[in-house]
Order: sequence, then structure tokens, then C-alpha cells
Amino acid sequence: MASTISFIQANLQHSIATSGIFTRTVGDKGIDMALIQELWYHKDCIRGLNITGYTLYSAGGKGRPRACILARNMNIWVLPKFSCRDVIAVLVKYNEDGAERRLVVCSAYPPHDSEDPPPSRELEELMRYCENENLYLIVGCDSNAHHTAWGSTNCNGRGEALMEFLNSSNLEILNWGNESTFCSGSRQEVIDIILGSYGLLESITGWEVPLEPSLSDHRHILFSLRGSMPVHLIRNPRGTNWGSFQEDLREKLKRVPEMNMKDEARLGLAVHWVQQAFITAYEDNCPLRPVTKGRKSLRWTTELESRRREVRRLFNRCRADNLNSWELYREAQWKYRKEVQKASKETWRTFCSSINDLPRSAGLHKALSRDPKIRLGSLVAPFGECTQSKGETLDLLLATHFPNSTVMEMGAVPAAACHTKSLDWWVTARIVTYWRVGWVIDSFAPYKSSGMDGIFPALL
Repeated sequence: MASTISFIQANLQHSIATSGIFTRTVGDKGIDMALIQELWYHKDCIRGLNITGYTLYSAGGKGRPRACILARNMNIWVLPKFSCRDVIAVLVKYNEDGAERRLVVCSAYPPHDSEDPPPSRELEELMRYCENENLYLIVGCDSNAHHTAWGSTNCNGRGEALMEFLNSSNLEILNWGNESTFCSGSRQEVIDIILGSYGLLESITGWEVPLEPSLSDHRHILFSLRGSMPVHLIRNPRGTNWGSFQEDLREKLKRVPEMNMKDEARLGLAVHWVQQAFITAYEDNCPLRPVTKGRKSLRWTTELESRRREVRRLFNRCRADNLNSWELYREAQWKYRKEVQKASKETWRTFCSSINDLPRSAGLHKALSRDPKIRLGSLVAPFGECTQSKGETLDLLLATHFPNSTVMEMGAVPAAACHTKSLDWWVTARIVTYWRVGWVIDSFAPYKSSGMDGIFPALL
């Protein structure tokens, strides 16, 4: 079976309950990238989209964001030049048939109350940028526009303007069929659309508008892109085979050559030998493993499952043109939404109640105070080109703030500066003792983050 990158398109209508169902869907289906509009935003922060192993991307600056992208740990680079509160664009690197390819993924929300017809200025500039740089482009959006070309029952002015733009570009409508994506009362329309470069038409697979209730008037859209992302591997220190680690470390330390550590050069060599012995023994007994699927933020109960089944049953009846069932469907959906909100709050209370020590409390405070909008992204170089990787951005920052500087290798310290006297060693021996070193090591938590040497307290 060919490898694919899975996508989901969703409009959350600023709802906590809708966000809870959405994160459950992302976790259950192992979605790689989510294109989101009208997200839940509360107290100057995006809420309800925290999933372990996923990163949230949105445009910074003033104003409430109405579009974002949620992605599994991938090689992604934000393009702030083409992003605003209604548009977020990222550059993705992936593999297809053994070759590395570059793809720009965009989530857009053309507001229905805007005086200007779609698309926005940022989206037009993004399309031209992709054409000039020979990049594929995928855009997921709640278009707020009607046109029969993508399955709507009629055409309006906004739909005509968007269709005129598409005819003048190399973007194609990737929607399959005319399954309604917006359902409100007896009204069913196709206004959520996926746009993509012409070259991607043969690479899009698995298009689906699932019947699963989303608790939003907008239904989810699922599709896949042929290709694969590099697997993100990590080492979990808690999964180390400590018995085997101690045996391997003992054997490696026996092979450390004897040396006179009376000068800095020999002392540095001895430290390097010991450090490598620890690191090698640890890596041999704690293999790399892929990042596991994100935890679900919603505890599923039998009451929730019962409500879900009832909403889906009534929705299927409504789709059979039974207009009398719409009121029953809306009432069941309201009860389902309230039950999801209750479960979300109960999950959070249970999590907070389980925090009963200072380290976990400090970690929670640090996570909550972190601003996810502050992230290194693409910058515009003096010649007008945009950086497309972390390395290019760092090089540009270095050249801008430290012009004409060069990276120098750290040289050896002059021998005169390293000369020590007998008194120095006597003082050092009185201060640095086995007992004091052991006391310092034991004062740290076992799995406290390592320093530049890569050694954390549990290894000692």
C-alpha cells in the first residue's frame, strides 16, 4: 500500500464542544495535517487544539485569528509574508517515490461579511509565489461562496468572483462529487472546498465527507496526498534498560586509558572519554522510537456514545428529505454538544486534581504560560526572496545583526593560562569531594533535561 499524508478540513464555529469532537477525530484517524477555520479563541489564545505530538500554526499580530493549521511533528516552515488572521500558509517538505518535494499548505477563511470579493490579497500573492518558485499548493477553506462548479445548488457574486480567479490561475477544485459540506436546518450546500495545483490532481486520494456528527454546521472533509513524511524518532529515557546500561557502562569505563590529568588537555581528553562512554551506553539501551499518536483530550463515555448515535441517526433521516426530522436533529445535536462540553470540563478537572507535587505543577505553569504564536519563521531577505528553512533564517539574522563576522573554531587555551600550582589542586580537593558531587547529583530529578553534554541525572 502506498504511503499517504492524511488531511482534514474543518470549521469549528468557535465552539468548545466542536473542538473536542474534532480533536477526537484527529486522534482516532491519525490525521497528519488539519486545515481549520473559525477556531475557538478565548482570552487571547487559541483553545481546545492541544494534542500531544501536534503543533499549531497561526498568524501572529493583532486581531482574532480565524484560520490555523494543526500538524503532526513534520518538517514545516511558516510563511508569515502570506499569512494574516484569515490566512495561514506553511511550507512542507515530504517524500514521494524517493524524491524530496516541497508543498505549500494553506488554511483560509474568506469572511462572508467582507466588502471585497474572494480571494484575499494574501491568497493571491501566495498563489503567485508558488507559481514563481515552482511549488505545489493546497488550500482548504470555508469559501462562504456558492457556485455549481464545486457542487453548490446555485451561484452568487462571491462564487462568480472566486471562479473567475481560479480560471486565471493553475489551481483546480479538488472536491469530489457534490456531497453537501454545510447543513443548517433544511438548507444543504457545498461551501467548504479544497483547492490545489494542477500537478496534484493525480496525487489526491481517499476523498470523503464522513457522516460522523461534527457538532458544527460544517461537516469534516477527509482526503490524502500520496507521499510520506520523515518519521520523527525520539528516545524516551524512562524506557531505558537500566540493568544492561550499567553493565555496558562498566565495560566501557574499564577500557578508558590511564592518563595523567595534571594539565587541561589531558583532563579534557579524560572527560571526553567518560562522556562518550555514558552517551554510547545510553543510546545502545534506549533505542529510537517513533512518536506515539497524540492523546485524546476528551474522555469518551457511554452517554456520549449514545448521544452520538442518536445525532447520526437523525441526520441520516434528514438527508432522506424528511423535513420533520430537522427540529429533532437540532435538539439532539444541542444535547450532544452540552454533553461534550461537560465531558471536556470534567477531563480538565480530573487532570488538574492529579497534580499533587511541585515539579508537575511548575511544568504545567510553564506550558500554560508559553506563547505558541512566538515561533521562528520565514523572513524576507534584502533582495526580496523569502527564507525557506531554519538554517537560511538563522544565516540571515546572523548577517543582519553581526555583519562581516565569521565563525571561528575554538582554539586551545595557551599553556601559560593553564598552568596550575600545587596549592590549586589542594584547594580543589577540599571543595570537590565524592560526597559533595553525589549530593549535587541526587538533588536533581532523575529525568531533568540534559545540558549540552547530553547527560541527564538518571545516567549518573
